[in-house]
Amino acid sequence: MNLKERYTKPTPKFFKILRNIGIALTAAGGAILAAPVSIPATIITAATYMTVAGTVASVVSQAVVKDGDDDEPKDFDNPALIK
Repeated sequence: MNLKERYTKPTPKFFKILRNIGIALTAAGGAILAAPVSIPATIITAATYMTVAGTVASVVSQAVVKDGDDDEPKDFDNPALIK
């Protein structure tokens, strides 16, 4: 599977939520970094880490794809098949 196929396949629900949280972190960190006021160095450092963490979470979450056979029942899901 190449990169283009991976990014066009559907993403599981959990990772969609994680991706959206990552986007929000990136936006909040970027807004703090771009603020035209004087901000203490600790807040700038925290905003930088927020921006990096949000970017990584978004990219990794988008790269996760659903497996094609998730909807098929497994043998261990049916108690009648267990001997």
